[in-house]
Amino acid sequence: QVQLVESGGGLVQPGGSLRLSCAVSGFTLDDYAIGWFRQAPGKEREGVSCISSEDGSTYYGDSAKGRFTISRDNAKNTVYLQMNSLKPEDTAVYYCAADSDRWSCPAPDYWGQGTQVTVSL
Repeated sequence: QVQLVESGGGLVQPGGSLRLSCAVSGFTLDDYAIGWFRQAPGKEREGVSCISSEDGSTYYGDSAKGRFTISRDNAKNTVYLQMNSLKPEDTAVYYCAADSDRWSCPAPDYWGQGTQVTVSL
């Protein structure tokens, strides 16, 4: 059974950092690209970052470039999203997702349940 479980969300002050984790089971990170997406209230879902299963290539949305870093630990079957210099506009539910495309994350096949990130004083 395929599962993706996010953790690491919470409340952080502007300028702070959080590291999100996405633990996967039912498949290995060799088989799927893993992406992070987010959705804020009243807004469309936005692609944040993606890491390829083929060569570890990484992709970032404009809002994440220079502040967020995606990485993976194949031994732990876990993908991370390190988020620095957080802004109030980063507040959203963050989801990880697995895409059989392997090189990128255009249309994920499986999704986690999401973790809330709130950036506020």
